[in-house]
Amino acid sequence: MKSALIKQLKSWEAVLLLLVVVVVGAASALVPGFTQPFSISTALATFAPAALMALPLALLIIARHIDISVASTSALSSVAAGLALQAGAPVAVALGAALVTGMVCGAINGVFVAVLGLPALLVTLGTLALFRGLCYVLLGGSPISPVPDFFTVLGNDNVPGMIVPWAIVPFVILAIVFAVVLQGGVVGRRIYAIGGNPDTAYYSGVQVTGITFGLFVVSGMVAALAGVINTGITSQIAPDAALGMELDAITVAFLGGISFLGGKGNITGVVLAATLILTLRKSLQLLNVSGYTQGIAIGGVLIGSLLITNISAAIIRSLQERRRNAQAKAA
Repeated sequence: MKSALIKQLKSWEAVLLLLVVVVVGAASALVPGFTQPFSISTALATFAPAALMALPLALLIIARHIDISVASTSALSSVAAGLALQAGAPVAVALGAALVTGMVCGAINGVFVAVLGLPALLVTLGTLALFRGLCYVLLGGSPISPVPDFFTVLGNDNVPGMIVPWAIVPFVILAIVFAVVLQGGVVGRRIYAIGGNPDTAYYSGVQVTGITFGLFVVSGMVAALAGVINTGITSQIAPDAALGMELDAITVAFLGGISFLGGKGNITGVVLAATLILTLRKSLQLLNVSGYTQGIAIGGVLIGSLLITNISAAIIRSLQERRRNAQAKAA
């Protein structure tokens, strides 16, 4: 039990938790207005779409893939919902159109990557441009506004009696679901197996193609949900919606300890990373720091985290090697 506790304290999640506590504490003490209910609510709501996209992205990266088209998928899904609304469809049909569009976008990525065996980075780089271009073609550059009250309530209102916005609720629910699936189910073990060694997983009977295809479909559907939430936050459906948001989602995934080599990571780290980044962003915003400078800060945090993990891993390997050499000499 003692060794397990020490191992847990040395984990990246423990480091992230410490960083979250320090950053939140510093922001509460030093940033004017940070602890105000309105600030907390808007911070959670604004970052909710990117945090939501990071959840399925984490699973894909664990399985040695990536989907950088999530923001474009999100925008195209919201455009589909907007066109349905313009045609007189009820809100429920518009939501269905958004989710189906996200599913189709994910399936397209899945076919190219899982079935045809093309590199996920190159495929999703192409569909990033393709889906975004379709947004401009379908809308002609003109946003759809206003949107029904359902969207604005979802994007801007709080849960009754709480400072928690409705926008963050899907992230909380799906984070729990994804954590249970990844770390407590058969599918999760198979995802780790694929990330550890796809060939070994295949010859062990794991349905590598089917699971990979399913992960891309899930990524598309969650991106569509993020697009619906973002529509409520901005109160319009625009072709440039969620532009650049995939960078925040990828940052959350990697900062959360998901290994780019696959086979390593968990949802707990992703949740902590999302908390850390939204705290940094809100603090910098309240300090009137420009969006460009915020991007520099977030990029620096990501690079710093990668350096820390690599250096710490090298130190641990060196200490282990010295211990083995000392034991060999003693024997």
